[in-house]
Amino acid sequence: MFDRVTPIVKNLLIINGLFFIATLAFRMKGIELSDFLGLHSFRSLGFQPFQMVSYMFMHASFTHLLFNMFALFIFGSALERVWDAKRFLIYYMATGVGAGLIQMLVAHIRINSMFAEIPQEAIDLILTDGYGLLQQGNNYADILMGNANISLNIPTVGASGAVFGILLAFGMLFPNTELMLLFPPIPIKAKYFVIGYGAIELWMAFSNSPGDNVAHFAHLGGMLIGYILIKKWQRDRQNFY
Repeated sequence: MFDRVTPIVKNLLIINGLFFIATLAFRMKGIELSDFLGLHSFRSLGFQPFQMVSYMFMHASFTHLLFNMFALFIFGSALERVWDAKRFLIYYMATGVGAGLIQMLVAHIRINSMFAEIPQEAIDLILTDGYGLLQQGNNYADILMGNANISLNIPTVGASGAVFGILLAFGMLFPNTELMLLFPPIPIKAKYFVIGYGAIELWMAFSNSPGDNVAHFAHLGGMLIGYILIKKWQRDRQNFY
């Protein structure tokens, strides 16, 4: 099975694995790499431009890493064989960066709505001191200030945006390929799987479920950027797929 993995997919799997090992190693020394490499809101003191790329290689847990890399492993090689290594890498990075931008935009709108319920003095305090407070493992006792501080200064991590872009591409290039679901164990065509998954993500993105810390808009953003990119390539080359 591993002999069939294409070069870019194999390297991405290795790089993501190394980043996760580094995360665990630094954590043992009291350093949280996601604070530096995770994607922060552009208004956060923790934001750096390189995070638009680095956040894609950071994962919150082994389960988070496993699910993303499993999807990359299953679907990525088929796309790389069709597109070639260069085009696949461009697609992967573009959907990942695009997903991050869309997540930042949605977070900005959400943070502004939170700030609308907080006095200006409290907003200024969050903008200047909130990041450092979370670095110390603390937060504001006021619920509104605490939630706004978390939304502003907790980073987004993971390759999920790019992975959802890959799922979208697989559904568009191989729409009638049958996939076997685990729960329930029934076959489903790739195009219906992608449509269903996208619909679930859209519903969850707007449901605002309590305790849901998943970046659903990043997932949807990866699919949106992927769709736009594939349609552009399709127009440029009629025999794209």
